[in-house]
Amino acid sequence: MQATPYLARRPHQSQFLTLRGLRHHVLSWGQPQPGRPSLVMLHGWMDVGASFQFVVDALQQDRHVVAMDWRGFGLTDSSGADSYWFPDYLGDLDALLDAVSPEAAVDLLGHSMGGNVVMSYAGVRPARIRRLVNLEGFGLPETIPAQAPGRLTQWLDELKQQPQLKTYGSLQAVAERLMKTNPRLSPAKAAWLAPHWSREIDGAWHILGDAAHKRSNPVLYRKAEILATWARIQAPTLWVEGDSTDMTKWWGDRYPRADFEARLAVVPSVRSVTLKDAGHMLHHDQPEELAEALAAFLG
Repeated sequence: MQATPYLARRPHQSQFLTLRGLRHHVLSWGQPQPGRPSLVMLHGWMDVGASFQFVVDALQQDRHVVAMDWRGFGLTDSSGADSYWFPDYLGDLDALLDAVSPEAAVDLLGHSMGGNVVMSYAGVRPARIRRLVNLEGFGLPETIPAQAPGRLTQWLDELKQQPQLKTYGSLQAVAERLMKTNPRLSPAKAAWLAPHWSREIDGAWHILGDAAHKRSNPVLYRKAEILATWARIQAPTLWVEGDSTDMTKWWGDRYPRADFEARLAVVPSVRSVTLKDAGHMLHHDQPEELAEALAAFLG
């Protein structure tokens, strides 16, 4: 039996902005308020901006909130290229802030991949950020130059293949997929997310993500460059994680927790919060507790 979808307390408004030549889907809640910064939220890999609806509903004070579907996700155009490049996310974010808050600094929040983007952005555009929030944007394991030939070979081999994303026979099947990925997600929330996360084409439900995102990145992740960027962050920073998140599930022993703690230590001002009974999708698992942490930090 299909669940009744979650009822949003503060329904979002959708608009489309052309940023760097691509049509970006931008969601907003409320209106800009003089003297109060907008809160800009950026989602993670294989997610969409609507993913933040539950947290926005849990905020006790109505404020202007903006979320964007990254290029190649949700209703935003795909890049049209055969691979996606991390610097493009920084460029898209820069253009978004030019459009929605050209004069005033914003409060900036990112989850997972989005958390990594906002950390880098806050280091290269420090004056544009008043407060910074990173929801489990851990970064990636360190690499060494000797890995470059193999990575490039892997990328070239993948270019000869057409990546595919699985399709589903119904919205209910999409909702079940979301709950399989995150067992803490309630049927009502999954039913609400499913039509924002997929669309029907010729009788099948397709995930709103460009399959090209699955290709390996030929450019190695360079820890030294990340540390140099994070060290330039000026905004007070809030790090939030779930108590059930296990980094070893993603990287095994290639990325020890102590390595991440050392990276975070270079950020000048950090406050850390751990949410109970929450995993990587903590904004779905504990939106009320996350909203409380945001209220206390953002002021």
